[in-house]
Amino acid sequence: MIALNIAIFIPFLAAVFVALLYRKGSRLHIGVLPMIVAAGLFIFLLSFIPQIANGETFLYTLSWIPAYDIGFTTYLDGLSLILALLITGIGTLVILYSIYYLSDNEQLGNFYTYLMLFMGAMLGVVLSDNMMVLYVFWELTSISSFLLIAFWYQRKRSREGAQKSLLITVSGGFAMLIGFIMLYVMTGTMSVREVIVTIPEFTEHGLFVPAMIMVLLGAFTKSAQFPFHIWLPDAMEAPTPISAYLHSATMVKAGIYLVARFTPVFGGEGVWFWMVTGVGIFTLFWGSFQAVRQTDLKALLAYSTISQLGMIMSMFGMGSAALYLGHSTESVFYTQATFAAIFHLINHSTFKGALFMVVGIVDHEVGTRDLRRLGGLATFMPITFTISMIGSFSMAGLPPFNGFLSKEMFFNAAVDITNLGLFHADTIGNLIPVIAWVASTFTFIYSLIIVFQTFLGPYKEDRLEHPANEPPIGMLISPVILGSLVLLIFFFPNIIGDYIITPAMASVFPDLAATADLGVNISYWHGWMDTALHMTIGVVVVGVLLYSFPRFWKWIYALFPLNWSFNTVYNFTLEKSEDISNFITGKYMTGFLRNYMVYIYAFFILVVGGSFFLTGAFDFKISGNAPISSFEWIIVITLIVAAVSILFAKSRLTAILLNSVIGYGVALFFVVFRAPDLALTQTVVETVTTVLFLVAYYFLPEWQKESGTRKVDMTKLLISIGVGATFTVVALAVQNNRLFDRISTYFENSYELAGGKNIVNAILSDFRGFDTMLEVVVLLIAGIGVYSIIKLKVGKRGEKLEDQ
Repeated sequence: MIALNIAIFIPFLAAVFVALLYRKGSRLHIGVLPMIVAAGLFIFLLSFIPQIANGETFLYTLSWIPAYDIGFTTYLDGLSLILALLITGIGTLVILYSIYYLSDNEQLGNFYTYLMLFMGAMLGVVLSDNMMVLYVFWELTSISSFLLIAFWYQRKRSREGAQKSLLITVSGGFAMLIGFIMLYVMTGTMSVREVIVTIPEFTEHGLFVPAMIMVLLGAFTKSAQFPFHIWLPDAMEAPTPISAYLHSATMVKAGIYLVARFTPVFGGEGVWFWMVTGVGIFTLFWGSFQAVRQTDLKALLAYSTISQLGMIMSMFGMGSAALYLGHSTESVFYTQATFAAIFHLINHSTFKGALFMVVGIVDHEVGTRDLRRLGGLATFMPITFTISMIGSFSMAGLPPFNGFLSKEMFFNAAVDITNLGLFHADTIGNLIPVIAWVASTFTFIYSLIIVFQTFLGPYKEDRLEHPANEPPIGMLISPVILGSLVLLIFFFPNIIGDYIITPAMASVFPDLAATADLGVNISYWHGWMDTALHMTIGVVVVGVLLYSFPRFWKWIYALFPLNWSFNTVYNFTLEKSEDISNFITGKYMTGFLRNYMVYIYAFFILVVGGSFFLTGAFDFKISGNAPISSFEWIIVITLIVAAVSILFAKSRLTAILLNSVIGYGVALFFVVFRAPDLALTQTVVETVTTVLFLVAYYFLPEWQKESGTRKVDMTKLLISIGVGATFTVVALAVQNNRLFDRISTYFENSYELAGGKNIVNAILSDFRGFDTMLEVVVLLIAGIGVYSIIKLKVGKRGEKLEDQ
């Protein structure tokens, strides 16, 4: 359906309108238009649920670069529908929340413009079937998120956080691009759907595993998996609505989506199983372990997000084993881990979005997020406290909240995978449920920290910047809706399971879906003998004890000092890279033109001369050339004498005139060789150049010649001789060595190709049209830059950048 293509571009158009309306000072709040756009797209996508639930898919292709198999192809199935609904649905609530959260003194036009750019880019990622188009939108999400994270650019930490997220995610994006290219080399198609169909023929190909690793690098960096997770905590410097949108429901889920989308391509392989499961399960543990030590609420939520993303990733890895087992009852049993992953992906977006908004409310109302300064807020902020409790206990995996259901399914999947006799899961795989249980215990602890240390206990008014009060009702609407969804999903989980998750399972396991029902009956009670229930009880008991007696075990964090971390490695690498770059740049950027010419000419001799020497191309014969007349000899000798005489000229005027002799001598050559148009052009250029030299040198001080014998710079002399010799020999060699057909034969057909009877005019006006167009684009960009600088108005936010 072409409507899907249009839906992707609507947020981009909205971004343009937002910028224009804000510039003109619209009376309507600038956030209303983006909210209407997001809500409209959400309703539009909701209309597809009945058809998607019946197994239908929607595809539309708009030709773009057919020569390279690149088309703007949109594909809507169960998996892409889930992500698209989250992007637009959570986006609508975040925009509503932002209208009340952000002050009118902020640069709201920029904020909502960037937000719409990000929404459009994310829709492009989840709806694109062509891998190259997907990559374009993938990098657009990195760029737009960079702008959003750095929204408060006057803060040093905001700038650094944005830079870190951009460097890490874009690097992963390049790796993913390499993987896509490898897949194209193997399968000959850019379509993800076609790759899924044809890839079984290439599983033994030498590029199969490298392509898998490259794609996973892109997914791991975007979804903040260990050790690439370090960008997410620093990204918390963004305004809270951005954290609630990008870092709980959308951007970080792009990597999860990529793994799910390419599971039919790489799933069933041992490398894929262990990379996805292993990285995910360790990220789950490390994120939860680090979250407990945080004293800033947003930092705590950042590490908890890392942990939850690892949990979802590990479930996709465990579920991929079903593809190895093929069409069997046992294979369908292991797909339940993937079902749980998709279920928790939805649940996480609801409770984590609500929690981020709660933290924003706390910061907005009392002026701090520091847990050491908070406490006793429940009395003054009962609604906020209720939402916090719902979100936190859902994250902890307690009933009656939706997180309990997907967490129980995760525990069951972790235990069941140890019975799988594939990929050594029955040996080393026994660590998976152990790590899952330990990580869940830490998750329970930091969930208690959010509730008890923020809202219960003594009220510390003297440590707050503002007295505690409930926020405006408009700021509460969005988290209340998300909190309500947490409860509704718990009591009516199979509505989502049947109509949304089951169709998505068909996208992840297309072959299995054709022969078996991949749906799961979600239930919150499986009897007292259920292993997952026992693990949950253990989490609660041990978690309460550890939370109550932190002095007996908090010493363990001393074994992991903050300066021994991947953040330290990143900062050290970045700092040393800058130092090395400055050192190298300082060596060749001397500010003297003569040095730059030496580098250029030396490089020319080495590359061109070396290439001709190594390939044996210095082979030429002059016996077949036309005889040289005496008049031509006179011109050549004159040029040589003039060129050498410039070196010994005692005044600028003499040097200019000798240089002109060379130029006019070349013009005479053009006359002799019957090229009057070139001769005329050369004469005009030489005349204008000479006049400009004379005018310019007239204003320069008198040329003071150095007394004594002039020293000869042998390096420059050798380079000069080498350049002249290289040019001469190359010109002679080219005349007698033809590796390709003459290009002139193509242009001789200019009348049929371009409709021009004059071949020269056709080349200049038609064949060079693209070159000219790109030159104009460059000038346009430069002009926009100059105009922006001229019109730049630095307000109070931009007068001084903070260093702290």
